[in-house]
Amino acid sequence: MGFAATFLAETQAILQAMDPARIEALAETLAGIRDGGGRLFILGVGGSAGHAGHAVNDFRKLCGFEAYAPTDNVSELTARTNDEGWDTTFAAWLAGSRINARDGLLVFSVGGGDKERGISGNIVAAIDLARERGAKVTGIVGRQGGHTALVGDAVVVVPPLYAEHVTPHTEGLCAVIWHCLVSHPALKRAATKWESAHP
Repeated sequence: MGFAATFLAETQAILQAMDPARIEALAETLAGIRDGGGRLFILGVGGSAGHAGHAVNDFRKLCGFEAYAPTDNVSELTARTNDEGWDTTFAAWLAGSRINARDGLLVFSVGGGDKERGISGNIVAAIDLARERGAKVTGIVGRQGGHTALVGDAVVVVPPLYAEHVTPHTEGLCAVIWHCLVSHPALKRAATKWESAHP
């Protein structure tokens, strides 16, 4: 079997191992944030930063959220990194946005942050600030033992079944899951263009 067939077979196995109830719980939690007048802050680094910007568009346009990603403002992000250090970038941005108990955090991350090992410290600090302010912490991650999964209110874990491909599977399926969310009846408010133009 070639690599492509193997990778697709791995993807199918991971999807079969996923818990749909976690996705339903995440959809309900996000709906509660929006319907309660809260904002949604989406965090990610690396490829997940690109996902965050894409997801902000989807949650705003299709689901009626007030949503933001700090990585979409590269000037502020790099200024904070330069002046204050990487680990505080997201937390300082959230503090400047006056994150509060009505708001929610949605984390896209392979590991979800690890305080003890010093991995994704900016995600860890942002989660801790959000919890201090009473905001809901949600996420889509690839590790059960990361900070997001350990302390989050509603977190979907992409099962890390294939150690050599945890990152590509987590990031790829993160996109599948958030597109499931923005299509979910609890969240979706606007029709997507092609489906409405070509029923």
